[in-house]
Amino acid sequence: MGRALLTWLIDSADSGDIWTLQAGIFPENTASLAAHRRAGFRIVGRRERLGRHHGVWRDVLLLERRRSR
Repeated sequence: MGRALLTWLIDSADSGDIWTLQAGIFPENTASLAAHRRAGFRIVGRRERLGRHHGVWRDVLLLERRRSR
């Protein structure tokens, strides 16, 4: 389901003339990171202590995918 949704999002962005897609993912969410990397996203940064989740300050990895054409 996740892969299909990500593929749909990328196809929609490409056909809509959107140049860059961005994502924010918790570092320990390795499945989501792997799926995004397979889809052409790359890690471009880390936001430290971006917000609290269940009372714990959390970092978020920033990913982006630029259209190839």
